[in-house]
Amino acid sequence: MTLNATQTRVPEQAPALVKKIDKTTYVVRIYFSDTCTETIRNKMKRILKNEVSTSEM
Repeated sequence: MTLNATQTRVPEQAPALVKKIDKTTYVVRIYFSDTCTETIRNKMKRILKNEVSTSEM
């Protein structure tokens, strides 16, 4: 298991996105909590709403 940016344990077998930029390889593991109560639809709406309200025009 590895620790992600918020220090949550993420299984090594979790799907990952891999992107190589120059000499650096970025590995982003995808993990969904079993205990979450927010749907992906509601989460995306919340994120977009926050982004719009905080963006400078």
